[in-house]
Amino acid sequence: MKTAGAPISWGVCEVPGWGRQLDRSQVLAEMRELGLTATELGPQGFLPPSPSRCRSLLDGYGLRAVGGFVPVVLHDPHHDPLPEVRAAMRAFRDGDVEVVVLAASTGGESYDARPALAASGWKTLLTNLRRILKNAKEFGRTVTLHPHVGTVVENPEEVDRVLDGSAVPLCLDTGHLLIGGTDPAELVTRAAGRVAHVHLKDVDAALAERVRGGELSYTEAVKAGIYRPLGRGDVDVPGIVAGLGAAGYAGWYVMEQDVVLGPGGDAGPGENVRESLAYLRGLVGGRDERVPGPA
Repeated sequence: MKTAGAPISWGVCEVPGWGRQLDRSQVLAEMRELGLTATELGPQGFLPPSPSRCRSLLDGYGLRAVGGFVPVVLHDPHHDPLPEVRAAMRAFRDGDVEVVVLAASTGGESYDARPALAASGWKTLLTNLRRILKNAKEFGRTVTLHPHVGTVVENPEEVDRVLDGSAVPLCLDTGHLLIGGTDPAELVTRAAGRVAHVHLKDVDAALAERVRGGELSYTEAVKAGIYRPLGRGDVDVPGIVAGLGAAGYAGWYVMEQDVVLGPGGDAGPGENVRESLAYLRGLVGGRDERVPGPA
């Protein structure tokens, strides 16, 4: 089972004002200490922009980059996303990064508000996905679409519209799907063949319902602890892993427990990743195993 980390589990995020941003040396060192050998890239600026320098830096920590999050506007008929996406695919090819994780950005800087697309917006989005997939062959990269809270592909109807109207593979983010109203285990049951990358999260369903109902913003919910270590929330992680395994999924499982770090004194965010990795190892080994934190 191929497992990787992600800087967002250490609070490193592209959203302005998200919280305290840890230095990459601390994040990468903690990934290494947890036994991880792979990571996603994190937001622009977290790692060196040069593919060769990025690879060299990660090599020093015993890590390789396996994917990266690329939010891009896909629905605006007056905006061509292809040059931006081609540049990302070229950089991923040169840096030996396997998976481009697209998100259908609203064009705003946060994930707390989003528009509902008209038919013309959907036509543009689906056309752009087809164009991007065609171009991906040139670079030999896997391109996925990540349904994500606060983007134009968030809820069940929007996820189905992408599945029905395009051939793009999905990044199955178990947390964002559940918060947006899609049961990720049910989605695996009917569309496992469309999954090419996985972000494994666990979620407090009560907080997720408050986000869907407009009681809490997404950012407020993250601060309140909507994401939990695997096995502590309401996502059917065992069913998802079993379903993907039965379908022959051989891609990456990226451990993500998004957090917002305060100005100081936070408990080590890596401990949630430690617990999640232990849970996943136990799950695959046939038992629910947890690793205690440091004494």
